[in-house]
Amino acid sequence: EVNARLSRSSALASKATGYPLALIAAKLGLGCGLPELRNSITGATTACFEPALDYVVVKIPRWDLQKFQRVSRRIGSAMKSVGEVMAIGRTFEEALQKALRMLDIGAAGLVGKSVPRAADPEAELAEPTPERIFAVAEAIRRGMSLDRIHELSGIDRWFLHGVRHIVEVGESLRACCDGGVISRGLMREAKRTGFADRQIAELTRQGEKDVRTQREDYGIRPYVKQIDTLAAEYPARTNYLYLTYHACEDDVERAEGESVLVLGSGAYCIGSSVEFDWCSVNTVLTLRRLGYRTVTINYNPETVSTDYNECDRLYFEELSLESVLAIYERECPLGVVVSMGGQIPNRLALPLHEAGVTILGTSASSIDTAENRHKFSRLLDTLGIEQPEWKELVTIEEAKAFAKRVAYPVLVRPSYVLSGAAMGVASDERELLAFLRKAAQVSPDHPIVMSKFIENAKELEVDAVACRGELRASAISEHVENAGVHSGDATLVLPPQRTYLETIRRIKKITEKIACALELHGPFNIQFIAKGNEVKVIECNVRASRSFPFVSKILRTNLVELATEVMMGRQATRALMNGSMFDLDYVGVKAPQFSFTRLDGADPTLGVEMASTGEVACLGDDFEEAFLKALLSVGYRLPIRTVLLSTGPVAAKAAFLEGSRQLQALGVKLYATKGTAEFLQTHGVEATVLHWPLEKRDPNILDYLAAKRVDLVINIPKNSQEEELTNDYIIRRRTVDLGIPLITNIQLAQRLAEALTRKRFDDLHVKSRGEYGPHETGRAPVATLATAESVR
Repeated sequence: EVNARLSRSSALASKATGYPLALIAAKLGLGCGLPELRNSITGATTACFEPALDYVVVKIPRWDLQKFQRVSRRIGSAMKSVGEVMAIGRTFEEALQKALRMLDIGAAGLVGKSVPRAADPEAELAEPTPERIFAVAEAIRRGMSLDRIHELSGIDRWFLHGVRHIVEVGESLRACCDGGVISRGLMREAKRTGFADRQIAELTRQGEKDVRTQREDYGIRPYVKQIDTLAAEYPARTNYLYLTYHACEDDVERAEGESVLVLGSGAYCIGSSVEFDWCSVNTVLTLRRLGYRTVTINYNPETVSTDYNECDRLYFEELSLESVLAIYERECPLGVVVSMGGQIPNRLALPLHEAGVTILGTSASSIDTAENRHKFSRLLDTLGIEQPEWKELVTIEEAKAFAKRVAYPVLVRPSYVLSGAAMGVASDERELLAFLRKAAQVSPDHPIVMSKFIENAKELEVDAVACRGELRASAISEHVENAGVHSGDATLVLPPQRTYLETIRRIKKITEKIACALELHGPFNIQFIAKGNEVKVIECNVRASRSFPFVSKILRTNLVELATEVMMGRQATRALMNGSMFDLDYVGVKAPQFSFTRLDGADPTLGVEMASTGEVACLGDDFEEAFLKALLSVGYRLPIRTVLLSTGPVAAKAAFLEGSRQLQALGVKLYATKGTAEFLQTHGVEATVLHWPLEKRDPNILDYLAAKRVDLVINIPKNSQEEELTNDYIIRRRTVDLGIPLITNIQLAQRLAEALTRKRFDDLHVKSRGEYGPHETGRAPVATLATAESVR
């Protein structure tokens, strides 16, 4: 096919070559000729020179299929990835191993203890999955011929020879594991083949620090090279850099002036997307405005932070302890910002601190206290702040005993997670055991925290900035959905619409106490659960959260800018005054974007593990207007003339009874499954019965869905964790496959019914951002509204 536009790979090609395709295309569209346009990398040649490279680039997609129940893991012509990484090296082997580490899936490279193991390498080679590259290496290690691997996989033999080289070096390293010393030659060969220090440590049964010390004693270090569009035919004059062991000198010297190192967000995945890149870029812009040189490390070709004109020096490199230390020692910055790129840089805070690196903002020990769920829970107990009853557990028997004592449901939570990874709500012992297995090894080295899950409670969160423990700015958002839906999948509302003022007051007080106790200095986020006016703390993230951009844009107070000024010890140029969010004459709603249509077999339900791949934000004069705009932006359609109801438990049926009446009063035709229809009819609401898919009776739900006779499906699961192939699952799956809007949360369904009774489509006004409230004095609006990002 031919796409007469820039494509997904255009950004990749631009980042890989340093040749800015979009910029050149725009200039050509304005009538310029290629000979008139200067090559920004060399500064001497023109754009009519085709890029020639003296390095190798490897791009690998990032998949998150493990987050979805019943999803097909096979990859094919339908795109399923949610992000990508790009690695640069002087050989294919070096770049490939870098890229595999950049995926942040736990693998230290292509070979080693931490790599995914294929139970049946032949099947994995013939039927591709996200782990097939590891199966290739495993097959070679087991002695399978390259011809056989090529026959099964279709992978070109040139690449297979490169993989075999990596495997051979890995076996040489394994031979050193029983007290053997890694020779200087083997160490150099391993580093040039892309082996990381921690990967070598895995293979030789040493500590990463020991390997690093031995490598440095040999005088083996990475060198800084420039991206060069003309393969050294002309000198490169660029700040676009990478590290390699295939060199003997650096291309650049340490620059003069005070600099700050900013760690980016890494690959887009479920839980970490463009929100954290927005935070990183705004940090860099603020630092430059304050007069600092900026050095950025990131490896995501989809991001603005990896545009080399955004900072003074860009390292397209791993966000690992080894790489960050190498760059830190090379650049000698004032310190490192770890709090703006999400969980990947945040995890590095403690090891960087222990290696002698200056962490800007909140101390590494405070970050660790907040991230370690056991330590944080103990802190809350000390402060007298309420939290759901919890216990740290290391055995399955202890977990079963705790669940029995506090009564199900219980929440299973490992430490240091993003997007709710390996978290789950267990309603019985069978589900508890399943979640414990998913949370990896339950042992003293991998403790979990279990807590009592509070049902029918509201979830709220505060995004804030503190200065040496004193709260400087805060904004409280409420979730439309009750607790139990991950915050990244929840519909967020600012300012809160259905929260008691006393609840908000208590949240503010608790936030101040936690900020003081942890001596927070920079951005942070706290999530709360509220029932009545009883407020409990769920967790605290000592970093910018994924809702920072939303809050900043709604309130026109750039919290990232404020946090950066605080971390650098500068007087904040602006702050969010107490109560100002209640002075807004408009409402902002953030809604999640899901990509279930791309994920064959995945059950489209919501839970404590995040599933959305993007989000939108909309403004309205009131909640209903902003809410409907947000739903329309993620694919819902108006008008709604027919609705299929399957409202699950009796409590959910009763909760949506008023919503059913409201829909009926609007003239909406109601279809329902048998139990839901009988409940509605008992309470005076007419509904036409449609039979379950497996009943094979007419009128059947599947036939009505296929004929597009239903505009909206409201299906409330009886158990959000059920994995059996049930009627409910078939309805949900067929609904998303046919592109029919689906709601699986009762609170969301209630708010939609209410909004439809109060607003017609014609009532949804199109306004520019500037028409909502006054501009800040002397400043332009913070930014435009976000757009939905789904699996592309």
